Amino acid sequence: MRLLCRLFSTLFGVGLFPKAPGTASSAVALLAYGLLMHRLPWPAYVAFLLALLVLGGMASAVYAADLGQADPQCIVIDEAFGQFLALFLVPVGWLPMTAAFVFFRFFDIIKPYPIKRLERLPGGWGIMADDAGAGLAAGALVHLLLLLV
Repeated sequence: MRLLCRLFSTLFGVGLFPKAPGTASSAVALLAYGLLMHRLPWPAYVAFLLALLVLGGMASAVYAADLGQADPQCIVIDEAFGQFLALFLVPVGWLPMTAAFVFFRFFDIIKPYPIKRLERLPGGWGIMADDAGAGLAAGALVHLLLLLV
């Protein structure tokens, strides 16, 4: 079970990249969205997001505890979740998907208020929550720009 938690929370090893594992995880999510996930009907996509949130939170809590760290850099399932959240209902195309990627990475790295406060939640929920906030902010910004264009 611990091996499954490690594999899932590191996005099957993406979190072990020596440089920018969070960005790599977001890129994997972006690629998966562009190739496959955008084809899901929105209710199935929401179910996927909820499952990723719950399973990611549980797996992250176990693996972080094993490592003795609150939010280890190698845990990147949270970045994948946040990126998928930022991409929710974004049309497939170079510009909108790149905007979702850039905005998500910006909010995830900068963590403006109140996103930063979400890290305070206990265990895996804190690991996942700040990325959920960053994903929501990025997605809202992308959709706002799409309305204006």
